[in-house]
Amino acid sequence: MGELVLTTYDWVPDPPRGFVRDLRIRWALEEAGLPYSVESTPFSERGPQHLAHQPFGQTPWLTDGDLSIFESGAILLHLGELNALLMPTDPKGRNETIEWVFAALNSVEMASLPWAILRFSGLAGDNPAWAELDRFLTLRLERMEPVLAAREWLAGSFSIADILMADVLRLVDRFDGLAGHGACRAYVARATARPAFRKAHADQMAHFAAAD
Repeated sequence: MGELVLTTYDWVPDPPRGFVRDLRIRWALEEAGLPYSVESTPFSERGPQHLAHQPFGQTPWLTDGDLSIFESGAILLHLGELNALLMPTDPKGRNETIEWVFAALNSVEMASLPWAILRFSGLAGDNPAWAELDRFLTLRLERMEPVLAAREWLAGSFSIADILMADVLRLVDRFDGLAGHGACRAYVARATARPAFRKAHADQMAHFAAAD
């Protein structure tokens, strides 16, 4: 393992603060007690140097020595390989963690993100597109509800799968989208009560506030 450097925006507007995805990486690093530093890239000007690390002009990315890794899921899988507190080393636990990592990103976030974008932008309402997105998300939450009612964490012990799933569901909860899904809401509450999340969240908020 080389020096771990997390890069995020230097500033973002108020609405997405606390939800920018570098929080997922900060959270994992804090859970594992891995030393790291944070660097900034301009929010308003995403030039060639930014695109060389993140071809879509987004954040975060993580450098680990000579490695530069983008996409929060890929970064978390990398960190999971570095520290057993983030991903079990036994085959069953490792496979379950990886399954739920992809489930969070491909089954739940694919429903929750467009739903949240419409809520953020004020476009949710009485129209067919919103009704279909809301139905799609509700179906995903209904599938997650019995899973989370039956276990504390997704793959036995707390892992990167929980960091991803809790962060995905946390955005839904911001708009009260977990009303009626008590197990999902309780899961988010358990995850966000962890000291590592609280520190990661406070650090992200302070990082963006420093640039105001």
